[in-house]
Amino acid sequence: MSKQFEIIEKQIVYPGFFRMEKYRLKHTLYAGGWSEEISRELFVRGSCVAVLLYDPHADAVILIEQFRAGAIVCPERAWLVEIVAGAIEEGETAEAVAYRECVEEAGCTPQELSVISEFYTTPGGSSERITLFCGKVDSTQIGGIHGLDYEHEDILVSAVAFEEAYRMVENGKIESAIPIIAIQWLALNRDKLKQRWGVLKEVTP
Repeated sequence: MSKQFEIIEKQIVYPGFFRMEKYRLKHTLYAGGWSEEISRELFVRGSCVAVLLYDPHADAVILIEQFRAGAIVCPERAWLVEIVAGAIEEGETAEAVAYRECVEEAGCTPQELSVISEFYTTPGGSSERITLFCGKVDSTQIGGIHGLDYEHEDILVSAVAFEEAYRMVENGKIESAIPIIAIQWLALNRDKLKQRWGVLKEVTP
């Protein structure tokens, strides 16, 4: 099958900080031929970064908590536990934004950054694509309230033992997809990460 699509018409229906576009399009089908014309709205947010800050010596992760308008449908759970994240502006690299957001949202600069994965968050209706990093930090120096006043950020920062963070995923206290993905990745890769960062010696068979 030759995978192709054709945009028949594109409209910008809302040109704000986040842009809403409307498409008329069609695409090829697995069974052959082309689909009927489809109408789709697309929430345009571009590329973003997220950073799982991890202290391999203390086996602790840095979690942030803040109010999220997207969660107000459940008023009692409108403050979400997350990890550092932010949008990539034109001309910026993902790595530069990751360092900047760590300073702004958690008051720290990672000693080292490595890419975990890149993925779409909700491709059924949004263009947002995340570059997820893991950053090495000293958690003893991190905590408090951070964020930029002019962006109306009010962010509570805490160092949490990995096991506690993982329990928060299991019991539903962490409900945002990005930190769930990051913490589950860490559960699978902690020993390798500690070896790479010189905390554990590699065991030879």
